Amino acid sequence: MSNVKIHRISMHDTEIDLFEGQYPVPAGVTYNTSVIEAGDQVVLVDTVDARMCDAWLAEVLRYLDGRRPASLVISHMEPDHSGSLKALCALYPEMQLVGNAKTFTMLDQFTPDAPVANPRVPVKDGESFEFGGASLNFIFAPMVHWPEVMLCYQPETRTLLSADAFGRFGSANPDDPWTDEGRRYYTNIVGKYGPQVKAVLTKAKAIEIETVCPLHGPDLSGDTLAQVLSLYEKWASYTPEDNGTLVAYACFHGHTREAAELMAKTLIALGNEVTLIDLARTNKSYAVAAAFRHKNMVLAATTYDGAYMPAMETFLTAIKTKNMQGRTVGLIENGTWAPMSGKHMRAVLETMKGMEILPDMVTLRSAMTAKNREEIAHMAETIGR
Repeated sequence: MSNVKIHRISMHDTEIDLFEGQYPVPAGVTYNTSVIEAGDQVVLVDTVDARMCDAWLAEVLRYLDGRRPASLVISHMEPDHSGSLKALCALYPEMQLVGNAKTFTMLDQFTPDAPVANPRVPVKDGESFEFGGASLNFIFAPMVHWPEVMLCYQPETRTLLSADAFGRFGSANPDDPWTDEGRRYYTNIVGKYGPQVKAVLTKAKAIEIETVCPLHGPDLSGDTLAQVLSLYEKWASYTPEDNGTLVAYACFHGHTREAAELMAKTLIALGNEVTLIDLARTNKSYAVAAAFRHKNMVLAATTYDGAYMPAMETFLTAIKTKNMQGRTVGLIENGTWAPMSGKHMRAVLETMKGMEILPDMVTLRSAMTAKNREEIAHMAETIGR
């Protein structure tokens, strides 16, 4: 029987509106700290965002009940996890800080006016940190999603403290559905770094894991963990989850929207699963998540200033930045006197790996004609097959 105990302190921030200044979080977001107890030693892993510092410190002090942590392991220096580090160090100036070389470089960058004076213990990839008769094994995970990130494996409990990997927006309640907010979290925050995530997944297969403890969202084990690992394998290789279609549109006066809605309705009638998104009214994070989920996309945009509407430009820039690849794409353009949006959408898509762009674009000149409706039906049938 293991003498190691891992206690999780989770702070649920329900007042934050935008995570990382750009992603809506209607159900808030959690910041998780691990308290590892072995023998007479207590080790903390990560702190929380400064927004929750006072409440978090109160919970830490209540749980420690007079004990003093020997070490703080810093698995990720992003401020939503290191924002309370200075306050903790002020309480425990003798507490060791355990991290890698890049960790401490970033720590000094985030504290230029009042450097943290706690003793530092630098570690390398594959090394172990011993305490109280137990250990933490460090698995470096550069660019998942910062260069200093390291995962911590606790072998006695078969627990992987996974930094930002396997996180989710919303609460830490394991009964809340994981997939939709887990997908939106992964695709928008980690999505660019598929090869690096695959490398970490390969390392993880070499160790026995019963529980994964991410820095956001609930702990994962059993069937849920197996499901999440399967999804990460897909997302990291840009493999779609299903053969459905994202129909995303950017429209001025409603005519392009009508074409997009007809496309969605036709695809649904053919048995295709469809996500229909108005890019001007829906945060890009939802559209990026849907692009990762589905095999196909139909993009419909009105011409604007000789190119396309800014909402479509934002979406295309986002999926290109996230290295989106291997999708089938149909295009619908609109322009009353000089339709140009299709040309510009195609130009961006052609720079992306493995994108099959259907050759027959639908061109509206203001409102849909009977011919346009036939073209939309034909494109839907092509995608449906």
